Amino acid sequence: MSGITLALSKGRIFEETLPLLAAAGITPADDPERSRKLIIATNRPDVRLLIVRATDTPAYVQHGAADLGIAGKDVLLEHGGAGLYQPLDLGIARCRLCVAVKKGFDYAAAARPGGRIRVATKYIDSAKAHFAGKGMHVDLIKLYGSMELAPLVGLAEAIVDLVSSGGTLRANGLEEVEEIMPISARLIVNQAALKLRHERLQPLLDAFAAAVRA
Repeated sequence: MSGITLALSKGRIFEETLPLLAAAGITPADDPERSRKLIIATNRPDVRLLIVRATDTPAYVQHGAADLGIAGKDVLLEHGGAGLYQPLDLGIARCRLCVAVKKGFDYAAAARPGGRIRVATKYIDSAKAHFAGKGMHVDLIKLYGSMELAPLVGLAEAIVDLVSSGGTLRANGLEEVEEIMPISARLIVNQAALKLRHERLQPLLDAFAAAVRA
């Protein structure tokens, strides 16, 4: 197919990408929050959007089902980034990857070198690297949602999760004790597509870069 396919996830990334698309002269024909369509046309006949799960975006781009996509740094770290060119930090969907515990838990004592702790997270690789760097032993429990529940019911002493305002943590009696890294969304490009279709893709990359600078 000769057109350009961009993979996006619903929610915050889609909403915060709209101004960047507008700067590139692209307007989606449908709102994925209201439409059930998974392939969305745009005002440009040569550009379409794929609506995918955030964690699946790198796979669609890596294997060529999409020419480019927008994915959070957290997702890319877990994916590994194989087969992807990451030319641009878009500065959208900002949050941070943090360690949080139940209020009253002595994290400072648990986090000493040689200490052992149970951690619930879906960011296994990032959590493993972080705690290894502190000289700690961790038993990692992979969860896909409602991380805040794990310390409340004794499944884990800590969680590693994305935090934006911290409101969900506070509402559930948890507190942030350590920031692992800041997170934002990146533009990712299929490496083969960039070589073979450079003339088609480069104007779009330039438009995104100009919008970010502005």
